[in-house]
Amino acid sequence: MIRVVVVDDEALVRSGFELILNAAEDIEVVATAVGGEAVETVREQRPEVVLLDIRMPDVDGLTVLRGLQAFPEPPVVAMLTTFDTDEYVLTALRSGAAGFLLKDTDPAQLAQLVRTLAAGGIVMSPRASHAMVRAFPTADPAEDEALTRIGGLTERERDVLLLVAEGLSNAEIGARVHLSTGTVKDHVSAILSKLRVTSRVQAALLAQRAGLLTDTRGEHR
Repeated sequence: MIRVVVVDDEALVRSGFELILNAAEDIEVVATAVGGEAVETVREQRPEVVLLDIRMPDVDGLTVLRGLQAFPEPPVVAMLTTFDTDEYVLTALRSGAAGFLLKDTDPAQLAQLVRTLAAGGIVMSPRASHAMVRAFPTADPAEDEALTRIGGLTERERDVLLLVAEGLSNAEIGARVHLSTGTVKDHVSAILSKLRVTSRVQAALLAQRAGLLTDTRGEHR
């Protein structure tokens, strides 16, 4: 079972996510909480995945995220937001969150997105995350330098980077490109090292800023 904690200041959101996710045979919402209760709730319940509201009146999501990241074995955290161009979400992604979900996500997709997070993938709508990157460009010179390092990736590494940006786990990438999970893990490690970033999300954001994610019409997704 994938253990999940939902953190949101709205009772309707908490109960809605709990109802939808508990309908899946392999997912259990073990607790829900508001911001001020979140860190202690996660400490007690030890979930694999936390769905965390980015904007809460008592303790905001970024503060909770920092608290969770301080755990010896932090859970996978995806931010919940109403807006797909929320600058706080971009900050959270750069601070260790594994993705974000819009609160109006199709209920039929929600369980699979949680499975993706639990399997080590990332969850970001390509269109929405591209919009965030465009709306809130970085002022970090280190990130700008990392963009130039994308040119130093091998063709295989670029292929893997694109699949990482699509949210696939190592096992899913391996199945897509006919490589073992271990080999994919090695490629991902090499990509993070070459780009000098610390997470798959940061690598995915760089791929989007570099314009690598295009659909068959050559437009940004």
